[in-house]
Amino acid sequence: MTIMNGKEVSKIRNLNLKQKIDKALKTASRPPSLAVILVGEDPASLIYVESKVRQAKSVGINSIDIKLPESISEVELIKEIEKLNNDPLIDGILIQLPLPKHINEGKMLDLVHQEKDVDGFSVLNQGKLFQNRDSIISATPKGIINLIDHYGINLEGLNCTVIGRSLIVGLPISKLLIDRNATVTTCHRYTKDLISHTINADLIVVATGNINLITADMVKDGVIIIDVGINRIGKKICGDVDFENVKNKASFITPVPGGVGPMTISALLENVYQVYEDKFLK
Repeated sequence: MTIMNGKEVSKIRNLNLKQKIDKALKTASRPPSLAVILVGEDPASLIYVESKVRQAKSVGINSIDIKLPESISEVELIKEIEKLNNDPLIDGILIQLPLPKHINEGKMLDLVHQEKDVDGFSVLNQGKLFQNRDSIISATPKGIINLIDHYGINLEGLNCTVIGRSLIVGLPISKLLIDRNATVTTCHRYTKDLISHTINADLIVVATGNINLITADMVKDGVIIIDVGINRIGKKICGDVDFENVKNKASFITPVPGGVGPMTISALLENVYQVYEDKFLK
């Protein structure tokens, strides 16, 4: 059994990214830049944003942290997004989710210019992904693929079960697995007899936010487990998989924390650099 250490893999990728940025700065007029919009004071969002900003700075990306009150109107938020869209010094724009209930998330995400949509959430980038066109790929699915590649896992011909069909993780990772010639089944809350889809799966990606959804009796020996779930029990963080019991049957498994989470931030920073590279270095 191999624990897929996203924390260590992300450090390697971030070091490589920093080296690319350092090299680029020998000819480019400025470093890459990322604007992070945070609306409200959600504790989890605050932690995520602080981590993203800190890691961006560590690789040489200039990060601008824009904190807005939870009471902000859609009209006011639109003005903030448009201002960043029109700022030539900003390469990437990230809107931290969730947004307050009175704001239409999809509308706000689609307002971010396609070329600055480093989270890959806009309808244009997601549409291009599903039409096999060049696009900015959502950070979590991209991070998952980067982690799989690091461990040399060949996806061709594998039976993969993805649990969760969100636009952020489930649907795009299903498409990326198909692109690697895997056979993919996508399950969700209305799936009947979930175990019938997991028991023969060679690889399982689970992203539902349900503690211990996947237990040892639901998987076969040698399964590969990618746990995207983040659940809090008091001060403890755990995933959607009963890690301690399932790990004994898995060939590869991601821990929570320290698995997919760091890879997501790493992929986000690589997306910022991708935009910057397209603008300055090609």
